[in-house]
Amino acid sequence: MKRFFQPIGKDGSSKKPSLSKEDGGENTDQVSEEEKKKEPLKFLTWNANSFLIRVKNNWPEFTKFVSDLDPDVIAVQEVRMPAAGSKGAPKNHGELKDDTSSSREEKKILMRALSRPPFGNYRVWWSLADSKYAGTALFVKKCFQPKKVSFSLDQKASKHEPEGRVILAEFESFRLLNTYVPNNGWKDEETSFQRRRKWDKRMLEFVVQSSDKPLIWCGDLNVSHEEIDVSHPEFFSAAKHNGYVPPNKEDCGQPGFTLAERRRFGGILKEGKLVDAYRLLHKEKDMEGGFSWSGNPIGKYRGKRMRIDYFIVPEALKDRIVACEIHGQGIELKGFYGSDHCPVSLELSETSSGSNQS
Repeated sequence: MKRFFQPIGKDGSSKKPSLSKEDGGENTDQVSEEEKKKEPLKFLTWNANSFLIRVKNNWPEFTKFVSDLDPDVIAVQEVRMPAAGSKGAPKNHGELKDDTSSSREEKKILMRALSRPPFGNYRVWWSLADSKYAGTALFVKKCFQPKKVSFSLDQKASKHEPEGRVILAEFESFRLLNTYVPNNGWKDEETSFQRRRKWDKRMLEFVVQSSDKPLIWCGDLNVSHEEIDVSHPEFFSAAKHNGYVPPNKEDCGQPGFTLAERRRFGGILKEGKLVDAYRLLHKEKDMEGGFSWSGNPIGKYRGKRMRIDYFIVPEALKDRIVACEIHGQGIELKGFYGSDHCPVSLELSETSSGSNQS
């Protein structure tokens, strides 16, 4: 089990772990040099809305889905598992908590699930919050070892974003950024609008400063960019919380669909020369399967859906996009596997034989 928690070097680099058949994977000695040099082409992102609960309640269905899709990389958000470290002590945000009987049992359940196919063929990195909140995970097939893994927009391997919202993996020819973007909230206060504005500002700076290498950005980005990205634009535009109306009209409406958020997101894409992979391929509104988040089937949000989970790719790679699909559909949340979000996948074509990316 220890292979899932091998420490990252101070520079964020990782050593390639050796696999045995007992580990649920192939022996690395049998992997050709050519295979080792290949880079991931198929990606999956999913906000699990508590990864442990999904393991307990929805694992057979989700495991079959992953086995059938066979992604090279799986980015997970909102894992909701606390970081290691006793109460009052500094936390290790890359390790799961296991200093109480309940946390040890939870870790045991999770590790047992991840040791079996298909997950035994992946190495996992965690970035966790202090409590059962937020957090991200990144699974990478063991034949595709990243050159470096870091956990903040500052790209410092030892530093984790508060609440474990970032995992950044650098491969030979691109970087993959997995983020759980803070929800905008409803009010102009430190834990709401202001927090989101600061995040968007840092994200803009990050994509501009990272232009030396193509960036694939995925995860729960908590924004629906255009009207086509929500099922009921008028409903979301007029949404209020406890009757509160923000002083700035651009901050009014459903978090994730305010004009302020949407404009800042558009600015990030423009300045970073980035493309929304799903919308590039799917021009028309799909009321059945075109949204990655769905409201509770009971109550006023029944049937109200948003597309807030993305794969964002650089313009330079857009011609290599083979597919980008949303895998859930319908008001009854088919393909959501217990979460209020469904998985989204991206597939790229191989680079041309004439290009040198190794």
